[in-house]
Amino acid sequence: MAKKDPYAALRYREFNIFLILRFALVFGWSMQFIIIEWQVYSLTKDPWSLGLIGLMEIIPAFTMALFAGHIVDQKEKRNLLAICIAAFSLISFGLFWLTSEDVTQNWSTQNILYSIYALVFFGGFLRSFFGPTIFSLVALIVPKKIYPNAATWNSSTWQMASVLGPAFAGFSIHWLGKNDQMGVHYSLLIVFGLVLLSLFVLMFIKKKPILNPKIGEPIIESLTEGVKFVFKTKVILGAITLDMIAVLFGGAIALLPVFAQDILKVGSEGFGVLRAAPAVGAFLTMLVTAYIPISKNAGMKLLAAIFGFGVCIIVFGLSSIFWVSVVALFFSGVTDGVSMVIRQTILQLKTPDHMRGRVASVNSMFVGSSNELGAFESGLTAKLMGTVTAVVFGGTMTLITVVTTGLVSPSFRKLDLRKDIEEHEREEL
Repeated sequence: MAKKDPYAALRYREFNIFLILRFALVFGWSMQFIIIEWQVYSLTKDPWSLGLIGLMEIIPAFTMALFAGHIVDQKEKRNLLAICIAAFSLISFGLFWLTSEDVTQNWSTQNILYSIYALVFFGGFLRSFFGPTIFSLVALIVPKKIYPNAATWNSSTWQMASVLGPAFAGFSIHWLGKNDQMGVHYSLLIVFGLVLLSLFVLMFIKKKPILNPKIGEPIIESLTEGVKFVFKTKVILGAITLDMIAVLFGGAIALLPVFAQDILKVGSEGFGVLRAAPAVGAFLTMLVTAYIPISKNAGMKLLAAIFGFGVCIIVFGLSSIFWVSVVALFFSGVTDGVSMVIRQTILQLKTPDHMRGRVASVNSMFVGSSNELGAFESGLTAKLMGTVTAVVFGGTMTLITVVTTGLVSPSFRKLDLRKDIEEHEREEL
């Protein structure tokens, strides 16, 4: 009966606590990113300086990912997450201090800028640990039979926080001070408070057992085992690859300012609507999936969702009508929401407990890095082909990838997660 209960995961006290800290962390991290973008551009008036923010974060996040997965699988998850959050609080406080009146008046712009980049770099290092640790912790909080429901609520919480965080950041910069600089400063104080809140809430989750039977395993052997497992498990590899290609070539979001200003000519207000449309679609879809399980024929549903995502990106690229563009982006979010829940469920059900950190790290290398690379790809192809052609090209590549995957992998098309869920239910009886 639990698998038919849309609130199954919410029946577990620790999972509710986890969702609160998850929301606070994502809200704060998303808010901080927007504030820092604003501050850096205010200091430099150079768009390239914004690109460096992403670069400073992705370099350590990518290079440390596999090592982070090894460490996560070797350590107790609750305490490791506490260490990560505590370190994140130092970053948040450092950014708050760097935007104070004393620093901005007495330091050179270059020194402030380099200090911000240094903290962002440290944040990228932490990011390599956050994903695997959170992924592993969730699996220890709820029974395996309700992983699909937990994935839905977890993804919905992430989506809602990632939408509200940037929106609130823009509001807080404007209203929390006599000028934008003061608004930036006090907005970062809110971020610092949210991080401390998440750390406090985490203490209400009990320490979890370490399920890895190979404690002390040499790091090279551990990393090799993790990578081999992902590449041997075709279902996981297929899900990760599809997600990576969709994000890499479907990165129309990076070009939204160009569409808002030069193609649709809707200004900053229209840009806000365009930016929110896919996130709203994804959030609403993930709420619906809590009531309508999508474990049946999961492979075909995932392929159909990503195919639909590619179609939406093409429609958006070709549209010169504002409301058509908004609808296309909304449904790109709907399809992405479906694929996100299915992908997370596949990873949770198909990954052994002792390898969750390493598998999540490989996933972050594929998918997490593709967000920044997708933005770079969109910018590069837009420069070479033109903005509209670049977006249509990205959507077309997504469609080609889905069709190719469906043709060469019949087992992926036939993937059905109901048997996996039933097996876990029998194990826990």
